[in-house]
Amino acid sequence: MIIGKGRLVTNDPDQPYFEEGAVRVTGEIVDAVGHFDDLKKQYPDDQVLDAKGRVIMPGMINAHTHIYSSYARGMGVSKPTRNFPEILKNLWWALDRSLTMEDNELSAYTTFIDSIRNGVTTLFDHHASPHAVEGSLFTLADAAAKIGIRGSFSMELSDRDGVRIADKEIKENVDFIKAMNTDEQDMIKGMFGMHASFTLSDKTLDKVKTAMEGVDAGYHIHVGEGREDQYDSLEKYDMRVTERLLGWGLLGPKTIAVHAVNVNGRELDILAETDTTVVHNPMSNMGNAVGSTPVLGMLRRGIRLGLGTDAYTHDMFESIKVSKILQSHRLSDPTVGFAQALKLQYEGNPAIAAL
Repeated sequence: MIIGKGRLVTNDPDQPYFEEGAVRVTGEIVDAVGHFDDLKKQYPDDQVLDAKGRVIMPGMINAHTHIYSSYARGMGVSKPTRNFPEILKNLWWALDRSLTMEDNELSAYTTFIDSIRNGVTTLFDHHASPHAVEGSLFTLADAAAKIGIRGSFSMELSDRDGVRIADKEIKENVDFIKAMNTDEQDMIKGMFGMHASFTLSDKTLDKVKTAMEGVDAGYHIHVGEGREDQYDSLEKYDMRVTERLLGWGLLGPKTIAVHAVNVNGRELDILAETDTTVVHNPMSNMGNAVGSTPVLGMLRRGIRLGLGTDAYTHDMFESIKVSKILQSHRLSDPTVGFAQALKLQYEGNPAIAAL
């Protein structure tokens, strides 16, 4: 099949754009890209899908989201909620504790369908359902397979619901990684999910390292989202969050450090030196009033930086737009932000997905 006559954006620096472009699809593979007339002459017997007046482009990637957050649409918070810890306690932790396995499945279909409608074909999910742990990642993966979306899934490990549930979360992560991170398929993969330093004790991190011995996978963890993450680490361990994660061997090329808003220069150097990925979520950072990821400073250091939505939306164009506005606001400079936002989406996210 040839999809053609539309404006083709390739993300290839040598040939980034065709005014009347086309792609040829054979099975699940795009095997030719170029001008519509050229492809039509080369493959005259192919069926043609007319995309005139539309844009043809690669599927977009959402480098950080929470599928279960689809249930928060229109949800009010019954208690006064004045800061980030209270947002977690009164909204997100109350929500995830109520989830059943059926809820997990339905939220997956909602998120996947909305994502595809917005051109997102790959996402990195960070799941939490402490009272429906066992099999939850496999439930999300089954829904992804039925819809046809590519995904990386991880279970949020936390001490906040006790040792028994934390042990289940460790097991679910490892079981899923071992089942999915094979050469037999490339649509579904697993990472080891953790909430954040301030909800994880050294005892729990020691269990993680033991469980992950010989397992080839990265970690997906919120880092320095709110100042409270740093306050907790400094008070309990006399080191900053990134230093603590480094000490536990949790950083590296396959690890995603989400947000990295409240981090200092030394921590940025650690992220760069360990080749750890950072994912920027501008709408979430603004909504939670936690600050802003220092995008320009990270790019100058060569940090691999991607763009997510944190489930505020499934429309990556919205995240690109808000990223530009937030960086301009942060630096009091209207000339910055747009090029960087595009770099995160069209260079950073594919690089993350390729790891």
